[in-house]
Amino acid sequence: MPKPTVLFVCVHNAGRSQMAAGYLRHLGGDRVDVLSAGSAPAGSINPVAVQAMAEEGIDIAAEQPKILTTDAVKTSDVVITMGCGDTCPFYPGKRYEDWVLDDPAGQGIESVRPIRDEIRRRVEALLAELLPAA
Repeated sequence: MPKPTVLFVCVHNAGRSQMAAGYLRHLGGDRVDVLSAGSAPAGSINPVAVQAMAEEGIDIAAEQPKILTTDAVKTSDVVITMGCGDTCPFYPGKRYEDWVLDDPAGQGIESVRPIRDEIRRRVEALLAELLPAA
């Protein structure tokens, strides 16, 4: 079975989508291809998101926000959107999920931890669906 590709999309690609991608890379290893992008990428990743993930032993500090391309959507099996609304391109035949999560932008670590933990829970559930135990 080919490796599934998952694309996480939010507006700035600086917080939620980066944390989700970090978790999926960490938990899925080489069994999943992981992409993340934003419809209007920020200049840099959210330092509080980096800190929150570092507490989990996952380093996303080197990640850079990337612009969402149609190719990224076309090559993905699952597209997870997080508050990008109508700016996310839609292609028939793709699996789409919209994860409603608070935006960590401008929030302190105490507010970002529960967002991070919810992202982890959702990523674990997604992984269980994509890669059922043999």
